[in-house]
Amino acid sequence: MTADPGTAGLDAVLGDILAAARASTDRGRVADYIPELAGVDPGQFGLSVALADGSQHSVGDADVPFSIQSVSKVFALAIALGRLGDRLWARVGREPSGLAFNSILQLEHEQGIPRNPFINAGAIVVTDAALAGHAPREYLGELLRFIRAAAEDDDIHINDAVARSETETGHRNFALAHYMRAHGNLDNPPELTLGAYFHQCAVEMTCAQLARAGRFLMGAPGMPRLVSADRVRRINALMLTCGHYDGSGDFAFRVGLPGKSGVGGGILVIAPGRASVAVWSPGLNAQGNSKLGTEAVEMLARRMGWSVFG
Repeated sequence: MTADPGTAGLDAVLGDILAAARASTDRGRVADYIPELAGVDPGQFGLSVALADGSQHSVGDADVPFSIQSVSKVFALAIALGRLGDRLWARVGREPSGLAFNSILQLEHEQGIPRNPFINAGAIVVTDAALAGHAPREYLGELLRFIRAAAEDDDIHINDAVARSETETGHRNFALAHYMRAHGNLDNPPELTLGAYFHQCAVEMTCAQLARAGRFLMGAPGMPRLVSADRVRRINALMLTCGHYDGSGDFAFRVGLPGKSGVGGGILVIAPGRASVAVWSPGLNAQGNSKLGTEAVEMLARRMGWSVFG
């Protein structure tokens, strides 16, 4: 295992990562199928690390807000588990999908039960379960309160223009929702559940805010205690095995840490007991994960000796 070089070493590592990102000529491709994301400048790059000692270290565009998209699924899962507990697992699995994040193929073979809570179909079910008799506005209010409490920052909001853009173009998500409704795995009308889901994905945060918001998953003393230790372990396990869609195995191989990506270019990564990391670079790889973001956290984990595998 590489020795942890400490806080001073971390600042040097972050500087090296920023320099490598700025020098890169292959930045991936922005999520242009969502009109509001199509115009985001792919030249931006931010990285922030919130340590267990309470300090935070950031480089690049770490204070520029971006759409967290599927990273929001981590917070939604925490709320749904709080509402339903283990009953949630009757409606959504805990296995990697091996397919694209918006694929319908497995739903057809598995009677409307999504493989895991981090692919789109699974996240739609999680949002449906989290609604649990609540109006979408009430659920979204709770989601924002949870994220703000985790980040200890009230300046976190939903970008309505992004939510509207996703609603107008989210035809495949509507297909997934209707298919699961046909199999009895959606309690609410698809339009209601997806209205909440699209707004959930449109939460806007900076890397600095997102890194702080992830601290509740570190399992370290002094960090926000928003869910039980048992649920922290379970959420981290799912992030490691399922957090990057059909690129989850490659991310675990390269980085060795739990992580959840979003097509807005953000990735939340947890180094258990040590750090919560947020990186943002809008250009995506073929699996819909931030290209430079993945390279950055791979370098960070290697240089800091943070991989859970030693």
